[in-house]
Amino acid sequence: MAAPIKIRMGGYGPPSTGFSKSLKFIGDKLQAQFGDGVAIDYVFNIMDHGYKAEDILTLVENGEMTLGYQSSSYLTDRVPELGFVDLPFLFANNAQARGAMDGALGRHLAAKTEERIGYRILGWFENGFRHISNRLRPVHVPADLKDMKIRVLPSDIQRRTFELLGAVAMRMDLTEAIAMIKAGTLDAQENPLANTVTYGVHKFHKFHTLTSHFYISRPIFLHRASFDAWPDDLKRAMQAAVTEAVAFQRRLAVEEHEASRNAIEEAGCEIVELSAREHAAFVDAVAPLLADARSMYGEAMFKMVPRA
Repeated sequence: MAAPIKIRMGGYGPPSTGFSKSLKFIGDKLQAQFGDGVAIDYVFNIMDHGYKAEDILTLVENGEMTLGYQSSSYLTDRVPELGFVDLPFLFANNAQARGAMDGALGRHLAAKTEERIGYRILGWFENGFRHISNRLRPVHVPADLKDMKIRVLPSDIQRRTFELLGAVAMRMDLTEAIAMIKAGTLDAQENPLANTVTYGVHKFHKFHTLTSHFYISRPIFLHRASFDAWPDDLKRAMQAAVTEAVAFQRRLAVEEHEASRNAIEEAGCEIVELSAREHAAFVDAVAPLLADARSMYGEAMFKMVPRA
């Protein structure tokens, strides 16, 4: 009898998160179809094992893990095209963003990533729209961010966005950011509300502003050499399971957003919802970056974004 095919999946969140539940969803689908033909193993949160969140990229690239996910911003240094989806206010709502990532834009970015890294990308989880939290003061307009030290993902686009908004942008891994937030040496951070609550940031940051400035996706990537060596039926099953898991995860993301907002309010924090004029002030402040992006990325990529 042939040995089972080992499939080790992981991420950087507790088992209770939608991302971890979606990994289990994939594993359960494969287990139901292939039984003893596969051996599924999970490491839901690599940070519990001494790794940084960004290490999931190397673990999968080296084949130590079979499948992982990570915010696309972490790959922009190696795949410059991914910086396009770091642009502020690129998407107006979830439907538009999902349409782009499930359509021509997502296919284009997957192909560009696979050209440079030994991954096979099968779909895009939704990290969703990001908002600002801080320990100092309510934020209504960009001037309120002046000189505020804020953690950003390892993306030059994101760094420049917050510099245009007047903040002091600091690129760092999640593990470093959490430590500095707890120590009170980092003023602000930006994340979907679910991440803010998952990592306990709302216990240290009183002020939260619903800016929806970035929409970030998390590619679901596999160690390409392992995946390509699988039998065709297992490859097809993995693709089908990932496609279903994406829809499952996005439904959970909507629920997590609402639950996280409630948790932030119950913790006694203040949530600022921007008026149309306040929102426009943020959009206007980053307009130079969006103008530069048309020469940086070309019109073709902008045409891959469906209308809102």
